Amino acid sequence: MSVDCMSSDAPRHIAIIMDGNGRWAQQRFLPRAIGHHAGVKAVRKIVEYCAADSTCEVLSLFAFSSENWRRPESEVRLLMTLFLTTLQSEIDKLHKNNICLRFIGDRTAFDSVLQQKMTEGEQKTKGNTALTLVIAANYGGRWDLAQACKILSQRVASGELSPCAINESVINTHLSLADLAEPDLFIRTGGEQRVSNFMLWQLAYTELYFTPTLWPDFNQSALEEAITSFKSRQRRFGYTGDQIAALASP
Repeated sequence: MSVDCMSSDAPRHIAIIMDGNGRWAQQRFLPRAIGHHAGVKAVRKIVEYCAADSTCEVLSLFAFSSENWRRPESEVRLLMTLFLTTLQSEIDKLHKNNICLRFIGDRTAFDSVLQQKMTEGEQKTKGNTALTLVIAANYGGRWDLAQACKILSQRVASGELSPCAINESVINTHLSLADLAEPDLFIRTGGEQRVSNFMLWQLAYTELYFTPTLWPDFNQSALEEAITSFKSRQRRFGYTGDQIAALASP
């Protein structure tokens, strides 16, 4: 582990659970749909901020979990429609701003039109370098691990891989974000203090930040507060504080 990895100067990868759209609307005696539309506006602001910040390389947003299918059917339909219309209106803007769009999760549950639009967005922006925007849709950390286990078991069954060769590194190479740095900073808005099956493997050494701010109200200033909190922490990865200080000294 390098000293740079232990530094809390600035997060290279920020992962966010965007919670509180429905409650934001209910507090204003508005339909929950209005809250979800307001949440999309908040996404735009945060993406713009991270794209302009040269230290932030990856922004991962939990848009729709594998558990969210349990919500009322009408709300799920609304979310799917909003997802599609947002993609249709934002892909060109992301590409123009040199942002690479990626999706993680089981997209086979979505209708063919939405799947096609997701693929188009990835293909159009795959060469962009200002920021990688990861959208977790129909994603779950347990699903991610289960998919890796399936692939590994198939490789073992075919004789391609020995069970003794399976270690943390091998497992990691079969996960959704294998080619990206793990999150440095995890943020959850809306007041809940749990990770809710989001990137269970990848969050092992991530700094966690919880805020009561509902997602539609989460803006640049709120993100800067989270980053300031991150910078005040010492990431030790099992080392002692004295060891970290010694490694950091010239």
